[in-house]
Amino acid sequence: MNAEIAAYNKSLSGNDCEICDKLASVIDRVLKEAESRIWHAHPVWFLDGNPVVGYSKLKDSVRLLFWSGQSFDEPGLQPEGKFKAADARFTSVKEIKVKDLTRWLRKAREIQWDYKNIVKRKGVLERLKPVTVSAKAPAVSSLARSSHQ
Repeated sequence: MNAEIAAYNKSLSGNDCEICDKLASVIDRVLKEAESRIWHAHPVWFLDGNPVVGYSKLKDSVRLLFWSGQSFDEPGLQPEGKFKAADARFTSVKEIKVKDLTRWLRKAREIQWDYKNIVKRKGVLERLKPVTVSAKAPAVSSLARSSHQ
């Protein structure tokens, strides 16, 4: 686990720390190619510079946010904000269903909107499409713009 993220988790109360440690562990396992860091004071994972998932402590829960989650078609995720984000909230580590979380994370890799360039595009999001990587190439997610939305 990224040292900054471990420190963030450790700064939380016991139950919240346990939730965040579990989330970080599963995210790191599923999105091995992702870069993780503290961004805007919260743990966030990026694929090719694009934020895909992160979490934050709210007053009464821990929020797991998927930047492109509204496009996942998952009943366990609730729309968040005016763009494409969706979240799930946890008050206990027992509420984290690893099978569901793993599926959401795989979708986070495959279904992305280009938040990296949202400011440059003045608030307009474009859908990104994964590029097929040859068997000899490293298994790192590369993205290209898709003309299909």
